[in-house]
Amino acid sequence: MHIITEKCKGCGICAKDCPVQAVTVTDKKAVISDELCVGCRVCFRVCRFEAVALEPVNPDTTAECDHCPIKCRISAGNAGACRRYENRGGAIARIHKPLSWEDVADIVGPGPAEEIRRPVLTAIGAGTTYPDCRPAPAIVCEKRGPVDVVTVATEVPLSYSSILVKVDTDIHIGKQGAPVIFEGREVGLLETEQYGSKMLHIGGVNRLTGGAAGFAAARAIVEIANRRPVKVRIKDGSSLEIQVGQPPVIDGVTGQKMRVGCGSATTGIFANLFAGAADEVLVLDSHITGQLSRHVAGVVAGAKPSGVEVIFPMSTPGRYFGDHGEGWGGTSVTDPKALIKSIDMNIARPGMTIFITETTGQNGALFEVRADGSLAEIELTPKAREALHAVRDSCEPSLVSAVYTAGSGGSARAGVTRFPIKLTQAVHQAKVQVTVGGAPAYVLPGGGISFLVDVGRVKPGAFSWTPTPATICPLEYTMILADYQAMGGHVEAMKPFSAVDPGDPLAGRR
Repeated sequence: MHIITEKCKGCGICAKDCPVQAVTVTDKKAVISDELCVGCRVCFRVCRFEAVALEPVNPDTTAECDHCPIKCRISAGNAGACRRYENRGGAIARIHKPLSWEDVADIVGPGPAEEIRRPVLTAIGAGTTYPDCRPAPAIVCEKRGPVDVVTVATEVPLSYSSILVKVDTDIHIGKQGAPVIFEGREVGLLETEQYGSKMLHIGGVNRLTGGAAGFAAARAIVEIANRRPVKVRIKDGSSLEIQVGQPPVIDGVTGQKMRVGCGSATTGIFANLFAGAADEVLVLDSHITGQLSRHVAGVVAGAKPSGVEVIFPMSTPGRYFGDHGEGWGGTSVTDPKALIKSIDMNIARPGMTIFITETTGQNGALFEVRADGSLAEIELTPKAREALHAVRDSCEPSLVSAVYTAGSGGSARAGVTRFPIKLTQAVHQAKVQVTVGGAPAYVLPGGGISFLVDVGRVKPGAFSWTPTPATICPLEYTMILADYQAMGGHVEAMKPFSAVDPGDPLAGRR
């Protein structure tokens, strides 16, 4: 790699993004160090002025790392782009030694004691702590082995709450950041995508308290958390029917499969099978489309150069940035032949076969290359069909899932103890187990008690809402009695579980 000086504007973006600090700016011109450069092409990809020329890194003075698609060429004594591998005496070696549990135990910290991992009773039906000046409605204890265990349970109203909905699909449903509309009102937004899933974030305190739409947002959160079907639409995008535990219905079509991996991962996973199915294999994907003949896994599997060029820009060899649309793999490609930009007949040959599929294996087509470079679709061969079915059968069913997230403060903590800060500290010290309707919650690091819970593990109907507006969550804090006493807990309101009045609505809730 080298800088074309007359084109360089000295903006410094290449120097900031270079992972090995091989680029510096001197006298308002970028300079690339031959010794440090690993040929990762970051500078080439970020330069807006086309001032970076591609040149191979000298193979005589470098060693090639094959631990990722970048394939860094690393000079002696230096590290690759990931800072995990280096050239040590001409051989690629791992920089850091593997760490044992003992090496990280002090950072990971202790988990909760076995005795407090489940509540004595759940907060479902327990009642709400309000106002802040009185104890939670249910403070119950029982003996577990040698220790006494206390659970404080309350159905707490939480304005600081939202729900993150995971929709397993490769189908393009809208632009990232687009509003989510429920009953004609904006209640959230379409977040970034996860691996084979679209993420909807609904609610949050600013939406709940920001006007009339807050009531709609509260109801949407609760309906989803209680695993009921909810209809929403993405502005300028798709209409969805979502229900936790069920496949999504997108624009009237029920989702079937969640992708096995991105196009590159699918190419790698099935490289050996693909190599026997066709001379070239292309796997369409909106993020990374894969090409067998240029992919590292394809080369290992014995795939030969095919002369096929695809329409998408290259990320690394055999991996291409896709686009978003209504076509195969969530791309704009509805006719698979349109994925192919050109075929170099100096490399390809008449009769060569090209198999095109997508990451869910729901679509597949096989083409034969003619003498003039054109394509003729042919029937899938048994080996191509086997490869298609292997991809399809490796995919999980498309489902909707959701994580309720909230911050517990105010009355939620005051109902537990006279010193709320001590409860917060005990939670982060793993002396208190936080659960929601009995389901374990993950408490976020940092200050406060902000938590996440998989609503699929909470009894349907456990969540509610109140028109403050806020959502109502069944929240339990479970701890050893000695720790509860130390934090100034409301021990005067505590009673043994065995002493719960049979006529009390809490009776029988173990």
